[in-house]
Amino acid sequence: MRITYAPWGETLAELADAARRAEEAGAEVVWVPELHRSATLSAAAIAQATSTAQVGTAIALAFTRSPMVTALEALDLDEISEGRFILGLGTGVQRLNEDWHNARWGKPVGHLRETVRNVRHFWETCTTGERIDLDGEYEPMRIRGYERPFPVLRTDIPIYLAAMGPAMTRLAGRIADGWISHELCSPSYLEQRILPEIDAGLAAVEGRERSDIELVVSACCSVDPDASAAKRRVAGLVGFYASVRTYADFFEFHGLGEQQQGVIEAFRSGQGADYLAESVSDEMVDALTLNGDPDKVAEQIAAYEGKADAVKLSPPTHGIAAAETRIAQDRIIELISMITGGRQ
Repeated sequence: MRITYAPWGETLAELADAARRAEEAGAEVVWVPELHRSATLSAAAIAQATSTAQVGTAIALAFTRSPMVTALEALDLDEISEGRFILGLGTGVQRLNEDWHNARWGKPVGHLRETVRNVRHFWETCTTGERIDLDGEYEPMRIRGYERPFPVLRTDIPIYLAAMGPAMTRLAGRIADGWISHELCSPSYLEQRILPEIDAGLAAVEGRERSDIELVVSACCSVDPDASAAKRRVAGLVGFYASVRTYADFFEFHGLGEQQQGVIEAFRSGQGADYLAESVSDEMVDALTLNGDPDKVAEQIAAYEGKADAVKLSPPTHGIAAAETRIAQDRIIELISMITGGRQ
């Protein structure tokens, strides 16, 4: 099982330095998100700061860029990283797409399927001058008279899809090179809810096998010799997601439905979504995050063995000061070195 990391930084320079240190510690992939920064620009920054670790977006928003722009950015990032790039795509939610980006939403599974098709087809044909004529309900692509004059390092850049719901998870099983979990994904949820859908997606395509897709579980991590400090540092993240009603089934699965409702009520009372830690119990934190001293967290990571192919560790950021996130980040990087033995 590969150990990977999602670095954090207040500046791009700090982000790049954290990626470099994680690589030195033994992280095999460094991932960047998209919300407060552009995923593709962040990926460019950390690609130039690293030399051996793969560089991935986890995730770039699929519908706020055209498939052609996504394909071009991926080609450029693969060139910058010398063939180390992974294109991680996700849909985001409807409100974010329509209200924040004025982007089309439609039916996200079909929309994402067409997006991935277009990106791959563009990679295969962009240097030939061949006419592209793809039909689609959401992403038709018709290009004539275009020929990329620059070399393409790879036409098979890996595409990973972020998915939580059954239909999107099955899509990942059908068409993706990898699957990336939601930030909260326990071993039991992975085993009972995710893996059956991945298997169903794989089975729908003749000749496709489990080895054709890498499963990356995301895990927010808080390492501290003080157990209480470790839990409280990560409680804000749990509160942030618990404030969203659409995650009700997820919390119910873990027997935390009533506790989620308490967080929602605190949110409705006026507490900001990033500042709900006081409404989050230790039970919720323990069920949904990795927290504790280094040995305990290493054991929690090991619980994904045989279920996930890689674990993407990330430091907490919700409702805590930057100094606290730095502490968490430094301890995770130390933990990665402890687990892997550092870069060989």
